[in-house]
Amino acid sequence: MVVGFGDEPDLSACLGAIRAQLAPGDEVVLVDNGILGLPPLDGVRLVTALRNDGFAAGCHLGVSAAGGEVLVFVNSDAVLVPGALDALRREASRPEVGLVTGLVVVADRPEVVNAAGNPVHYLGISWAGGYGEDVSRHQAAREVASVSGALFAVRRGVWDRLGGLDSSYFLYHEDADLSLRCWLAGLTVRYCPDAVAEHRYSFSKNPAKMYFLERNRLVTVLTTYPRALLLRVLPALLVTEPLLLLMAAEQGWAGAKLRSWGWLLAHSPKLVTRRRRVHPDDACWRELAARLEPRIQQDVTAAPAAMSALNTLLAVYWRIVVGRGRGSLVSSTVSPMPKGYY
Repeated sequence: MVVGFGDEPDLSACLGAIRAQLAPGDEVVLVDNGILGLPPLDGVRLVTALRNDGFAAGCHLGVSAAGGEVLVFVNSDAVLVPGALDALRREASRPEVGLVTGLVVVADRPEVVNAAGNPVHYLGISWAGGYGEDVSRHQAAREVASVSGALFAVRRGVWDRLGGLDSSYFLYHEDADLSLRCWLAGLTVRYCPDAVAEHRYSFSKNPAKMYFLERNRLVTVLTTYPRALLLRVLPALLVTEPLLLLMAAEQGWAGAKLRSWGWLLAHSPKLVTRRRRVHPDDACWRELAARLEPRIQQDVTAAPAAMSALNTLLAVYWRIVVGRGRGSLVSSTVSPMPKGYY
């Protein structure tokens, strides 16, 4: 399944690669959220949205039109390497597995990782796992905190049970939220290195994007985290939010940060309703906490001068409030966060 919007120069290659790997009974569904210059669509079921309600809403529209037990989501600027669909289908069919993500590589440098499962910090910040590293370092299947929205698979029954991606997010962070809800449901999130996609990736930072990133990760923390976990995260959140505003002012997106706070305040009843709907189970909080990172990893761009000290404090605080336990499940595979927050 592919959701498209705007100029889509890689869409033909994306759809062609998917079609080449279809098994009997498979189908390709393309959701048109407003694609400019739509290419020929032989062998593709086209679903046209009445308006662009965002990526998650487009995915729901496509799922409602699709058949089949295993749903595979592919970014419109990603091209599957042969064998990717079979690998995702095989892994997603395991009953204990809820979500499966693949190895997403940089299109013009396929030896370089774009994402190999995404870490999630306990403040809700998520980033591309393994970004910039050699693919040889990510050849082992493993559990990860979150799938990458660029390439993931899920059984229809799991999608229905979790409610799928949250359409209210519009853009960004839906994959992390869905993954954390998957863990809370007692299912695993897996990384499958045999499912490879070449992604035409180019990170961009603008106030609109930062608004959605900030708003949505805070929605996840406030409504998806079990109560026992949320109570432990809130003190760190209250300390770091003003610091993030200062950083946003320095980087030119303070207005977006303030608007994210404004949205949360104006829609607090919706947050309460969402929390009741998600209904995070307190009994699972330690299990989820074990999937979250204690440090925000950043080695790609210059970090604020105080970032190292703040990271140390965040890690120490997490160790105190969570306990010694097994710690972060993915700490040995955490990689630098691409340009964005820090």
